[in-house]
Amino acid sequence: MDTVHLTPDRDTNPKDIDMSNDSSKPNVLWFLPTHGDGRYLGTSQGGREVNFNYLRQVAQAADQLGYYGVLIPTGRSCEDSWIVASAVAPFTEKLRYLVAVRPGLQSPAVAARMTATLDRVTNGRLLVNVVTGGDPVENKGDGVFLSHEERYEVTREFLTVYNALLEGEAVNFSGKHIQVEDGRLLFPPVQSPRPPLFFGGSSDAGIDVAVDTVEKYLTWGEPPADVAAKIAKVKAVADPRGRKLSFGIRLHVIVRETNEEAWAAADDLIKHVTDDTIASAQKIFARMDSVGQQRMSQLHGGRRDKLEISPNLWAGVGLVRGGAGTALVGDPDTVAARIREYQDIGIDTFILSGYPHLEEAYRFAELVFPKLGLNVSGQGGNVTKLRANTGPFGETIANEHRPLQRASQS
Repeated sequence: MDTVHLTPDRDTNPKDIDMSNDSSKPNVLWFLPTHGDGRYLGTSQGGREVNFNYLRQVAQAADQLGYYGVLIPTGRSCEDSWIVASAVAPFTEKLRYLVAVRPGLQSPAVAARMTATLDRVTNGRLLVNVVTGGDPVENKGDGVFLSHEERYEVTREFLTVYNALLEGEAVNFSGKHIQVEDGRLLFPPVQSPRPPLFFGGSSDAGIDVAVDTVEKYLTWGEPPADVAAKIAKVKAVADPRGRKLSFGIRLHVIVRETNEEAWAAADDLIKHVTDDTIASAQKIFARMDSVGQQRMSQLHGGRRDKLEISPNLWAGVGLVRGGAGTALVGDPDTVAARIREYQDIGIDTFILSGYPHLEEAYRFAELVFPKLGLNVSGQGGNVTKLRANTGPFGETIANEHRPLQRASQS
């Protein structure tokens, strides 16, 4: 193994990893709610204890239903994503795990070993989410006292070393923030040249780093026109550098058999949210220097009276929840149509969630997967067609006849 002397201004383009897929068959991921779950937002009423057994249930449901993977969140309000993934993964078969690396909190060499190890023990089911952190107060609690621009400087240096190590290089690197001498990774990941990287950053600095270092650019659930503009901006930066990224979106979903039921469920989700709770949450969001969070907050302005910000795109979640704050609301045909609108502008990966996460994983898969063409074996990631059967696949009628309509075709 030859040692590569990297410089901070090197061409950091990673080796080609094709993260695009058939745009007519999106990859759909679910969410492991390690920061809590329940039937309502902004209250402990209806809250659900999120322990290992529950997280395992959600993961196994996602695996059986055919979700491509699950996102595990990161931050001080969450359980540690790496430990959760390593604990839950052995109880699933095909499910992929989108786990965060944290530039500034981790050494790139240690993070590379963690990545290779988890990829190996899951037999190549690891996806990596690059998170710089957008809350200065939380960052200081973790020992990070860097400005917004400096965090992206660290992220670029981190990924320069991290990618090189995972791709089999021995590294010497001396940057403004990171120094490494003779860095080596003895045990490579299963995926070649490494697990794919996901990245969400709406600022110019974030886009600049993403274009040079990752495969999948993520956005939160803004109206389609805004997402299209963001994708165009990323491509305008990427094209002159010879880089091609694919695109994903993070959304909540509230789907019911009728539109009326879906909107009633949306109202029900926030029925315990008080004006004081909203004001307190918005005050916390305002201190953050994340451009993406600022864009989320601007969608509703902390007001309850203008929450449908685009057809069937509802911003009620963002009144009290940081990060992803919008939900697609409607019946299966409506929600599928809105998803296809995002597909038409270049989104091929959807990272979804709903409250409570266990029940909503089933509801979305059973009602919407068939509308997206994900009910055929071999299409849309690891989706497996389920056949009608007696017993657990549908209660037999009068203990003798199978039901004509299958309850689950995902």
